[in-house]
Parts: sequence; structure tokens; C-alpha cells
Amino acid sequence: MRIRDLREDADLKQKDVSGHLHCSQQIYSDYETGKVEMPIAFLIRLAQFYNTTTDYILGLTNRRDRPKDHCRPDSAE
Repeated sequence: MRIRDLREDADLKQKDVSGHLHCSQQIYSDYETGKVEMPIAFLIRLAQFYNTTTDYILGLTNRRDRPKDHCRPDSAE
């Protein structure tokens, strides 16, 4: 997962991100190092926090930005 890179690129500490997720810094550290599997709900929250996709965080794509949501009623078509 790319969560460490995202956090460092944003100049954040583990404590900052763990606060956003409402978990301890130690648990978040375990997510970063892969010692503990991150719950899907946390993965989604991180994607929203970093304005990226879960696929990017998981390493399934190299595209970091989120694509426009063409299903939303407020999107221009």
C-alpha cells in the first residue's frame, strides 16, 4: 500500500492521520507496515482524505488523481 508515501507527501505525521481515522498511532503504524490489515472503511476514508482512489492506495493503478464522477447530478455533461 502507498499510505506512507501519501502521508509523507502531505507532510503529515502518523499521529495526524491516526487522529483523522480515530485510531491510535500504533494501530496506524501497523497499517503502514503491513502488520495489520486495514479495514475497508479506513481505506475509503484515507482515499477521501488524500483525494485519491482506493485503487491507487492499494497499488492497482498509478493514476493518483480521482476521475470525475460522471454519475453525479452536479457534473457537467
